[in-house]
Amino acid sequence: MSVFKNVNVVSIPVTRWEESKKFYTELLEGWPVIWAGDEIGWMEFGKENETHIALNRWDHEPNRDNSVIPVFTVDDVAGTAAMLKAHGVRCEEVEVIPGMVAYCTFYDPEGNRLQMAGAPPAA
Repeated sequence: MSVFKNVNVVSIPVTRWEESKKFYTELLEGWPVIWAGDEIGWMEFGKENETHIALNRWDHEPNRDNSVIPVFTVDDVAGTAAMLKAHGVRCEEVEVIPGMVAYCTFYDPEGNRLQMAGAPPAA
């Protein structure tokens, strides 16, 4: 039996602190900021009893090969990707696995990979 109950927070390493705070505040518009402290380099977004997203300021370059990939649920992957691209966010092409999922990888200003996923478009 696992001692792990759920995913509490997804921590994203960043070196461009101010730019990353702005990016995630805009990306997660409407999500409450649970706690933010410039002095220790931590900013956490989320709702009660849900997984949180946290920015963790690194004073040296993190190892991108081992970074986590937060996956956000969206209603319209293609529409959301188009909206992000219109705001200058780097997005890869939307991938569709018919009958299963549509997803898209996009990137924050630090080059961290993020993904969005949702229902595939109707056939």
